[in-house]
Amino acid sequence: MSGRAARLRARLGERDLAVLGSLAKLRLLTARQVQRLHMADGSPLTRARRARALLQRLTDLHLVVRLARRIGGIRAGSDGHLYGLSGLGQAVLGVSGPLGRRRRSAWETKPWFQDHTLAISELYVRLVEISREGAAELLAFDTEPSCWRCFTGIGGQRVMLKPDAYACLGLGEYEQRAFIELDLNSEHLPTITRKCQRYLAYWQSGQEQHDHGVFPRVWWLVPSEPRLAGIAGAIRRLAHEAQGLFTVVPSHEAAQLLTQPPQVAAETEA
Repeated sequence: MSGRAARLRARLGERDLAVLGSLAKLRLLTARQVQRLHMADGSPLTRARRARALLQRLTDLHLVVRLARRIGGIRAGSDGHLYGLSGLGQAVLGVSGPLGRRRRSAWETKPWFQDHTLAISELYVRLVEISREGAAELLAFDTEPSCWRCFTGIGGQRVMLKPDAYACLGLGEYEQRAFIELDLNSEHLPTITRKCQRYLAYWQSGQEQHDHGVFPRVWWLVPSEPRLAGIAGAIRRLAHEAQGLFTVVPSHEAAQLLTQPPQVAAETEA
């Protein structure tokens, strides 16, 4: 850690570092998501004020980058700001840049990237909130690239599986493990099928079972009923033994379903 980064870290409180850590994990967060994750006490106005003050402080220290999100082709107001770690913020935490790249101060700002990243962030925030309520215990939540898996293909080649996230939840005596694929209706169904086939190849390799004891179910999170029907249809065309590896649910219901016992979730999906 450089001298400047070390001096800045010494000025930061526990909550400052926690917010920076969340940004390192999730890459992008809205101010509202920061508030929900790290300002659990007080009235809504108090929590919102504290979140704004903390994010302004981290921005002034050049530890986070504030992006103005575009909605409908125009820039949103202050409520539309997104936050990501700056290169200096990464140095303070001692982490590399996004997806293991060299540290940098500029962030990808294309709308599709923002939408996808914020949807994964929202899933994490919601799982944290449900865990606080005592309905489940969030044991792990890994994002890219930590959740990626490397295995050896049939021909001996190195194959990389790239889920959007991995979650492990404690539900009483049961653990729910899930690879997350968040769909924004941007991929053709043949691409979805190929991704499912790669999961099948990984399952057949036995690598996950050897390393972690069990193969997680693959949860496709989709934005609409027509998309759910389309992806579910693609899964039904896979080999019979492969179909049980996958489930398809509406994105807005995913956190609730992930934190239900498996028999309840199965009945809901049906």
